Amino acid sequence: MPRVTAPAMSPHSAAARCHVARSTSGRVASRRWLLVAAPVGMALVVVLLFGGCREQRPSVVSTKPASEAPTPVPAKLEEPGVRAADFVLTDQSGEAFDSRSLAGKVWVGSVFFANCPGPCFRENQALADILREIDAPDLVVVSLTCDPDNDTPEVLRRYADRFDADLTRWKFLTGDMATIKTIANESFRLPAEVGVHSERGVVFDRQGRLRGGFHLLQADRVDLLKKLIREVLDEPADEPLPATPAADAPSAAPSTPVGADR
Repeated sequence: MPRVTAPAMSPHSAAARCHVARSTSGRVASRRWLLVAAPVGMALVVVLLFGGCREQRPSVVSTKPASEAPTPVPAKLEEPGVRAADFVLTDQSGEAFDSRSLAGKVWVGSVFFANCPGPCFRENQALADILREIDAPDLVVVSLTCDPDNDTPEVLRRYADRFDADLTRWKFLTGDMATIKTIANESFRLPAEVGVHSERGVVFDRQGRLRGGFHLLQADRVDLLKKLIREVLDEPADEPLPATPAADAPSAAPSTPVGADR
């Protein structure tokens, strides 16, 4: 029987076929890579856009009505707000901090937590720069942690050391989360949940009245915050504190600062 022999393949033909095979497999691999990479890329975009400054905790769905959320503080109030309620928390040294010690001083309020993955450090770096630039003994920063279970006084003291904080002018405070949330929502007019917070700094005058607030992660907003602080510092220091009830007014029990032992 005659032998059937396959036509001889030239080296050029073999190379061409090999090239086609490699090109085809390369296109298939590229398509597979795109199918895997595209969802991952989209997930990263979503995290970057919407992740915000929050601690990595299990998701919690808030049931609080939108009407109960704090009213956002304007950049600058046309008229001073009401006097902030007195409160007592614990500072970075483990000592009780009574907000009544702020009477006669201009102060900036903020919310953060020490284990924040990035934005909090930038927020507090901005506050550190403000204190260095505006070297006024009557200017104080009051920073509330929104992760009090982890941010003990010892943790806050180490955190303060990262900014070379002058602890006579910068207070890092912890305490009961319910109390912190009340202060943040009602006095600072900033949102605060465990591991979730605003990145704004809010300014109070010597009478403890809210005067405005700006975002701490934007350089132009920080400049406006400095301007507001200087304006409030330049106001007369001898302006009387909010009036107490008149002598003939009905007597009332002395108010207890928020967070104080009852």
